Order: sequence, then C-alpha cells, then structure tokens
Amino acid sequence: MSPDRRRLLAAGVGFLGATACGARAYAAAPRRVSLLNLHTGEAIRATYFEGGGYMTDALGAIDKVLRDHRTGEVHAMDRNLLDLLATLTDQLGSDQPVQVISGYRSPASNAALHRKSSGVATRSLHMDGKAMDIRIPGAPLSRVRQAALNLQRGGVGYYPGSDFVHIDVGRPRQWVG
Repeated sequence: MSPDRRRLLAAGVGFLGATACGARAYAAAPRRVSLLNLHTGEAIRATYFEGGGYMTDALGAIDKVLRDHRTGEVHAMDRNLLDLLATLTDQLGSDQPVQVISGYRSPASNAALHRKSSGVATRSLHMDGKAMDIRIPGAPLSRVRQAALNLQRGGVGYYPGSDFVHIDVGRPRQWVG
C-alpha cells in the first residue's frame, strides 16, 4: 500500500473513531426540555435523560404538562420527540420555555378538531404522542422551521398564519399550512 493510501486510510479511521466518540458522548449527555403549555399555563423545566438512561419521574411530569387539555387525558410522549425538541432548542440557542400549542391529543379531541378544520389529520401523530405544535421564543418561526428541516428527523409543518411549527417523529416530510 502506498504511503498516501495509508495516510488516507488512517485519517478515515481516525474520523470514524472521533465520530463514534462524539455519538457516545451525546448518547450519555443529559437531555433537558423547558416547556410552557399555552392552554393550561403549566410549565416544566426537566432533565429527562441522564447517566445513560431516561428518567421515569421526569418523563411522567412532562407527559402531564403535554396532556390533552380538552379531556385531561395523559399519554406517554415519544422519547424521540423529546430528543428532537431538545436538539432543536439547543441548536437555536433558546433558554426560554418552548411554547406548546398542542402536545398529546386524544382520539376524541382529534376527531372534533378534524371536523372543524381540514388541516387536522384524521390519523394525527399527536394521538400517538409523536407530535407537537410549538413556538420557540426568541427564534423566528421561519428559523425554527428551517432548523427542524435540517435535522431530518421527522415531519415539519409550517403554519405562519397560526404562528406555530409542527414537529413530529414520523417519516421525514414537510408542508405549509
């Protein structure tokens, strides 16, 4: 093997090792969210992942804040959605609570909203705890949308007329509402 090929191979192995170390560091790093439910006025600032594992009590408290405000029904929010939100707020440099317009939606609430608006999906990911409609104070809506799109970790709906961005952990897709 030529010296140039050896150097290139060594650089590639070094890059992969550094990437793997970075991924492990992220996997073990604490993850936090700060949320304000605009319908109930409830707020939470919680570390939901620490020491390599999810924190059951913190997840339960987050689920309660993100419950269906119409019915009071609490549902487990998808951990990948919380991870997406934590990454998004970190990237946008926000230290203010994320304003939540909609977290979990019960099937009954979703059906009622669907009857009123064609913009509400019949089989919304909100009903599975896999979606949120949000605003991030200090970040323009267009910037929140672009940052979410750049992450490529799910669906992103942009609703400038209603002043929110929808994020979910379904298949990657985008739309304007």
